[in-house]
Amino acid sequence: MSIADISSVVIAQAGGDNALLGMLPIILMFVILYFLMIRPQMKRQKEHRNMVANLAKGDEVITAGGIVGKITEVKENYVHVEIGADSNKLVEVVMQRASVQTLLPKGTIKGM
Repeated sequence: MSIADISSVVIAQAGGDNALLGMLPIILMFVILYFLMIRPQMKRQKEHRNMVANLAKGDEVITAGGIVGKITEVKENYVHVEIGADSNKLVEVVMQRASVQTLLPKGTIKGM
């Protein structure tokens, strides 16, 4: 093997290393993006799914539309939420379970 052959092999290997080093910032950017944005969002989604699955009668909630109320009935995909009273009649709305955004501590509605 001549010196020219050896130098061409060394140059080809160095070019491959430069391509990998050129891709390193992009790979690093995706790793940082995953840990700063994607992973926390997945964690919030999991917490919301667990909260929606554990809804029970009597829970005080805030809906995605900003309505504050108390759950009076829980079905498979829907909940009945009491949002007020009108001349001794309860005002109740039916909404999807997923539209419940926040679970409030007991007694929060009375304090409002």
